[in-house]
Amino acid sequence: MRFRRSLGASTLLFVMLAATPARAQLQSSPSPADSNDEAPSFGQLFTRTLGNFGRLPSVDNLEWLTVGGAAALATHPADADATRVLANAGALHEPFKAGAFLGGGPFELGAAFATYGVGRALHNGRAARVGADLIQAQLMAESLAFGVKQAARRPRPSGSGFSFPSGHTTVTFASATVLQQHFGWRIGIPAYAVASYVATSRIQQRRHYLSDVAFAAALGTIAGRTVTVSRRHGLAVRAAAAPGGAGVALSWIRP
Repeated sequence: MRFRRSLGASTLLFVMLAATPARAQLQSSPSPADSNDEAPSFGQLFTRTLGNFGRLPSVDNLEWLTVGGAAALATHPADADATRVLANAGALHEPFKAGAFLGGGPFELGAAFATYGVGRALHNGRAARVGADLIQAQLMAESLAFGVKQAARRPRPSGSGFSFPSGHTTVTFASATVLQQHFGWRIGIPAYAVASYVATSRIQQRRHYLSDVAFAAALGTIAGRTVTVSRRHGLAVRAAAAPGGAGVALSWIRP
């Protein structure tokens, strides 16, 4: 019951964060920043990040939020068992140890800023745009995860607080989504594999429950898709409601 209240509070917080008076206008047409294919200036990285929050209200994001909530509720009964199995498997400790580093803010943001900086220095527009989108998606993901954590205040398996959702998982799924949107599934599949590795490591290290990372994966996907909304093309994966549950659907988006 407490978990359901936390999930409900988290969803309400997300909706409140997403609600803006300009919602309808932002959904109907992309902003000039979306249409401009040039890499943003350093200052624009942060102004555009703020503007991206205005794009959160959308049917697409609501569908992903629904899938994330459904996944969290569905996996919640298995939380204790999943933690016990993974955490008690001593052979998994070393292989999953790197997850804390790979999904941490210093590495994720550092790599994003490095990509952006190198792209600008070498006048490589594509690298600069990828870095810029990674920065914006990660800042949004961190903000959303922080807000939900404050609303949920779920204890971690280790006993400390703020377990729901997993920040590491949110950020890495946001990054994976950005990479998939820019480079397609050739890069997207390994990027999501790394994000899944980070998510599993958080359970194995007793930092999060299975339901924490399930919701975080959807939250990170929302952040990544919101930032790259004007760049979508090719084979796309979207959340889809279905009788008795939720799932994903494939569609082809033309540039």
